[in-house]
Amino acid sequence: MPISTSHKPVQRPISPMLDETVDDFEELDSDEPMEKDEAEIELEKLVFGDESGFHEGLKSYKDHSTDLGDLVDGDQQQIQDGLEERNLEGLDDADLFFLDSTPSVVNIPDLLPQSKSNQKTTLSDDGNAAAWVDSDDERIVVSLASNPRLRKLRFTQSEDLVNGREYSKRLRCQFERLYPVPDWTNPSSAKRVATKKRRKASSASESSEANASADDMSVGSDDLSTRPLAKLLQSTHSLTQLTSTGSEIRKKLRAEVIDIHRTKDVGTAQPSAITNLAFHPVHSLLLSSGPSSTLFLHHISPHRPNPNPVLTTLHLSSTALTTSLFQPPAGNKVFLSGRRRYFHTWDLETGKVEKVSRVIGHGEVQRSMERFKLSPCGRWLGFVGSGRKGGGTINVLDANSCQWIAEVRVEGKGGVADFDWWGDGEGLVVIGKGGEVVEWDGRQRRAIARWIDEGAVGVTVVGLGGRGEGLKALGNDRWVAVGSSSGIVNVYDRRKWSAESVPARPKPVRVFDQLTTPTSHLEFSQDGQLLCMASRWKRDALRLIHLPSFTVYRNWPTSSTPLGRITAIAWSATSEMLAVANEQGKIRLWEIRN
Repeated sequence: MPISTSHKPVQRPISPMLDETVDDFEELDSDEPMEKDEAEIELEKLVFGDESGFHEGLKSYKDHSTDLGDLVDGDQQQIQDGLEERNLEGLDDADLFFLDSTPSVVNIPDLLPQSKSNQKTTLSDDGNAAAWVDSDDERIVVSLASNPRLRKLRFTQSEDLVNGREYSKRLRCQFERLYPVPDWTNPSSAKRVATKKRRKASSASESSEANASADDMSVGSDDLSTRPLAKLLQSTHSLTQLTSTGSEIRKKLRAEVIDIHRTKDVGTAQPSAITNLAFHPVHSLLLSSGPSSTLFLHHISPHRPNPNPVLTTLHLSSTALTTSLFQPPAGNKVFLSGRRRYFHTWDLETGKVEKVSRVIGHGEVQRSMERFKLSPCGRWLGFVGSGRKGGGTINVLDANSCQWIAEVRVEGKGGVADFDWWGDGEGLVVIGKGGEVVEWDGRQRRAIARWIDEGAVGVTVVGLGGRGEGLKALGNDRWVAVGSSSGIVNVYDRRKWSAESVPARPKPVRVFDQLTTPTSHLEFSQDGQLLCMASRWKRDALRLIHLPSFTVYRNWPTSSTPLGRITAIAWSATSEMLAVANEQGKIRLWEIRN
């Protein structure tokens, strides 16, 4: 067998050169630093510098920006004192520093174009001394031409640089141009603005005396204010007069397309549906009422900060109001009634409310006074009688004394459908539900003509329009519109008729079938150029017709027009405003422009 042998390391002798290398490494591991040679010291001095060179550089340094010749006298004295004082060890830290408020050597405002409005003054816009002035505004430079959003602040196209004070002034002018100063900030106009708002009665005794004649009338949450309202009606300084002068003639409106714009709504939503709307014949006032037994009087003024404010309210307890109208031509009295045997009158000048209990001798045929109309002349008051025996009746009363004057009867079944006064107020048109129309002359106290509406099926409403363009014997009204339960509206031209003989079955000049539910409203504008027809039985059922072209406007109303279920319509005295009320208690207002 082979014999295994173990290998042992062999030691070799170390050479003298290796011993010297080991000694060098041992010297590197020691903590003692190595000495620098001359080349290393010179290189370190050039790169980092030395202590002696640093002190020599401080002594030879001179700042030209702080030359004594360029500084003001106060700063020169400070620097001279600092140079003379060598020992600063005993000074406080606060004495070693100061705020540099020295103006710049270059006067920047001298480089800017000087405008007339840029005057060195410390007065504010209202003439009072400014509370605080920032001196840095004169040093700020703003470029108006480089920023597209600031170009509108320039006076000329070549203008570019302005200082901070001029820039802030132009920004303020631009803001006031977009948002004018409100009237309440001016003390002279504050008094006029205050007169437009409601005021409470001066004493409880005066309000009780004004309401003594109406035993069932009660004031609501807001007390009835009579004195401010009387002042508004006595002068026109705080209200806009709607009636146009003789020199101002309304231009003819275009057919097919109308320029109409929606304005601010009249007040907030009322507590119930609005069944009646009426504009004041002279002033910019709107009267509204409904089943909530409260009458609202608004001032039509769409201007900020309080558009269309409420002037006053009148509450009649347990009387759901159906009709409320101003008495023309001055509009100083309001007639209002509900489904009761009595009605009320409200004198706006004195604030007195009177109750008229009944029509003596005609109580059987006038059991309710909810439906009535005032003549345009303001002398007559017509009530729709409740009796239907032998047809229907209209009781005519004197508007001032409330005494019975005459009775107008129409034959046919179902009673009276509707009636309307002639334009001159000397007569009226009564139509029965069967379609028979009676022309009644108040001067002769008799019916002067009778005719039948074509295709009458359940007549619901009648309206007269176009004052001053028709026959004088028939009240100077040119147009007669008749609406039915089927939604059909017939329009007749009375100018084609003769004063001696009215045709028994006249032909309508135009028949409108845009409504599919019973017609509830037919309202002509005061100038006779527009006819508004609507139905309360369907949402947004309203159409506007141009006369005499008989064109239905196609651009209004649209599908997005917020009409709702229409319950009342009213035209302003100038035919420039259209008010529409709905079942939600909201009053929308539109402005018609030429």
